[in-house]
Amino acid sequence: MPHHFLDIRHLLCPMPIIHVQNRIANLESGEVLELVATDPGVLMDIPTWVRINGHRLLASQHEAGEIRMIIEVVNHPQQQNQSITPP
Repeated sequence: MPHHFLDIRHLLCPMPIIHVQNRIANLESGEVLELVATDPGVLMDIPTWVRINGHRLLASQHEAGEIRMIIEVVNHPQQQNQSITPP
């Protein structure tokens, strides 16, 4: 399973979510994105976004002012959009 890294340290809301969303849009189902952030808002925002979009949060760690999370892409966002588009 390919592993990707995203450094979103020193970015404030809403930029961390925007960067995660844009990066995951280019990943395939089964790929993993590891991120590091400093905005404490990601502790609530990222898990919520992951759940709403059908992905899986594999790990979350907060220490020394940095937050690290690992997200598995479960369904590619474009695949989800195609499945709900009217005929």
